[in-house]
Amino acid sequence: MAHESEFAVEVNDVSMIFNIASEQLNNLKEYFIKIMRHELFFKEFKALKHVSFKIRPGEVVGLVGTNGSGKSTMLKCIAGVLEPSEGEIVVRGNIAPLIELGAGFDPELTARENIYLNGSLLGYSKDFINEHLQEIIDFAELADFMDMPLKNYSSGMVARIAFAIATVTEPDVLIVDETLSVGDVFFQNKCEERIQHFIDSGKVTVLFVSHSIEQVERICNRAIWIEKGDLRMDGPVAEVCEAYKHQFA
Repeated sequence: MAHESEFAVEVNDVSMIFNIASEQLNNLKEYFIKIMRHELFFKEFKALKHVSFKIRPGEVVGLVGTNGSGKSTMLKCIAGVLEPSEGEIVVRGNIAPLIELGAGFDPELTARENIYLNGSLLGYSKDFINEHLQEIIDFAELADFMDMPLKNYSSGMVARIAFAIATVTEPDVLIVDETLSVGDVFFQNKCEERIQHFIDSGKVTVLFVSHSIEQVERICNRAIWIEKGDLRMDGPVAEVCEAYKHQFA
């Protein structure tokens, strides 16, 4: 049996419960009136139910499941964006979370200023960003737009910058959630090539979610199938993806 320190990611009996209002309210005033009168009721929604798995350093793991299955919630818990309601998650090493590209950006600031802002949120020093600034700009292919406020950018342009910042250094754990569906096909291929470079190094642990099951099969060597919050299957990517696709047959 493997020693605990051999794992890059440990997910131990994790549940995630959201409280959802049992009726739709049209505005904040209505919400507070209901709260004050004790007329607002919530129902529990279990996005994850006692999920456990362990991932070794260098493994490339795809999370599959239908929309709303809990796979993105799982990635957010691993990335530290959400705190699980129950259970424990241990991540060893630094994380590059490509989950909500552009989160933490200020639309009023220029793209150049946002590189420094977002970089600091990812733990990069100002000196590190100074050293790698041109590399980030070159990868994003937006040199002519660096001093334009981000509010004038398209979502695809924001995604380019966010991806370039997050992957400018080789992380220990790379978390990719639907990132490659943003932007044009040429930039998607460029992003996939950079992810593949990390994979080929054998040092980076990759957790990957994509709408494209073919992409999961191509990039990953292991898959975890989460459905309606339950861990349905965990194993070699071909076997899990075949079982996943078979449910639609």
